[in-house]
Amino acid sequence: MIKLPLIIGTVLVALFHFDCTAQQIKTDTYKPDGYKIVTIKTPEDVRFHVTGLDSDTAGVVYAATRFGDVWTYKEGNWSKFAEGLHEPTGLLVDDDGSILVAQKPELTRLADTDQDGLADKYQQFASGWEFHDNYHEFTFGPVKDKQGNYFGTLNLSHNLPEAFSLGAMGSAGGNRGFAFKVTPKGEYKPFAWGLRSPAGIGASPNGEIFFTDNQGDWVPTSKLHLLKENKFYGHPVSLIEIGDYTRESISNLSLEELSAMSEKPVVWIPHVEVANSPGNPEWDMTNGKFGPFSGQIFIGDQTQSNIFRVLLDKVNGEYQGAVINFMNGFQSGNIRVSFDNQGQMWVGQTARGWGAKGGKPFGLEKVVWDGTNPFELLDIKLTQSGFNLTFTEKLDERSVNAKSFKAQEWNYHYSGNYGSPKKNLQALAIRNVRLLSDGKTVAIDLPMTQDKVVQIDFLGIRGVSGRTVSVDKVYYTLNQLLD
Repeated sequence: MIKLPLIIGTVLVALFHFDCTAQQIKTDTYKPDGYKIVTIKTPEDVRFHVTGLDSDTAGVVYAATRFGDVWTYKEGNWSKFAEGLHEPTGLLVDDDGSILVAQKPELTRLADTDQDGLADKYQQFASGWEFHDNYHEFTFGPVKDKQGNYFGTLNLSHNLPEAFSLGAMGSAGGNRGFAFKVTPKGEYKPFAWGLRSPAGIGASPNGEIFFTDNQGDWVPTSKLHLLKENKFYGHPVSLIEIGDYTRESISNLSLEELSAMSEKPVVWIPHVEVANSPGNPEWDMTNGKFGPFSGQIFIGDQTQSNIFRVLLDKVNGEYQGAVINFMNGFQSGNIRVSFDNQGQMWVGQTARGWGAKGGKPFGLEKVVWDGTNPFELLDIKLTQSGFNLTFTEKLDERSVNAKSFKAQEWNYHYSGNYGSPKKNLQALAIRNVRLLSDGKTVAIDLPMTQDKVVQIDFLGIRGVSGRTVSVDKVYYTLNQLLD
């Protein structure tokens, strides 16, 4: 049987978690050469907590705030586009120029039919889930695949008396803890389940859907998943709506059974070191306008007020890969990121009462690149004997040696506890280091074990320019070894 954690009021547990993580927030500063943060002045006397963010083909930025407004930003000027929505936490500029907003009870399509700059049409597009007036029942999304289908995710409730709970979060039914799909005609369908607080969802360039989930009960550390139909993602309470499961039968499932049912994440995101509360995955499709990281995933974190990258690796036909910090020093919690047509990364921010390292309660900033080539880790790929690490410029050969690297591995414990410490932590011996013919890639050999997170530090590496990297460690989720 599941052994539940001792909980003295789920509200206290949640608040204690956020208080503790706030005290553990990283203080180091890191920023790649050539990048800077530009703070955007938001409308006066408006609590501008940006929880939905996108831009159109003309570069007009649309921002939804959690207090129910949608604003447009064009040529340095703000204009209110819509109002009266119920805590929207996602926004999509659709192909026809209309705006889809995810508010708690529904997806709403906004349109400006008379072209006066104000939405005059508010149309319910989908509402197949239930909302129980619980503050934690957020609706995230939507994003769109290549076939024109829309996807979103539904948060579990917190401290809802009638909800089925096996930890901090619960479900009172109505697809809480689910991902959903909506056809182009607005037909709603539950798509997958076992989600906890899936605060970010994104569509890859080829239309695959990915989502992040936040660390907590049944989520040992934050993570990024590929969304697959009819799959289970680890939090058991949403099983109450699947098949013949009952509260009793779910409670009697062992940890081993639940773990075997669960999808593995594409990457684990180390807690505090990288992120506490990640938002949406956003792909750099700027064709070099944002620097050398084309095609990679960028994600903001609400607690750490930072941005990190995800480096995908396809191994034996399945995604796994690594996370690495990119940039911090933002003014508030980064929950939404979106690229515009100029290659600028816009960052929507809110502290939402939980606090964020930046200190400001809300805001909007953007990251711009001045054309300087940064010296950073560009990519990492698994090999038969270790990893290949590729950097953004050629390396000083004298720095390419075993002394420039350190490595360690660990795993996490899956349970109803609120997060997990690193388990089975141990150092790994670097066996061999060599510079490949491109002058930018280092091959390292080290012992590897499936289902571990491997941290590789490369503090001693130098570029031919004499520069050191701003971020000197990467975390690779080793779900499987190469066949």
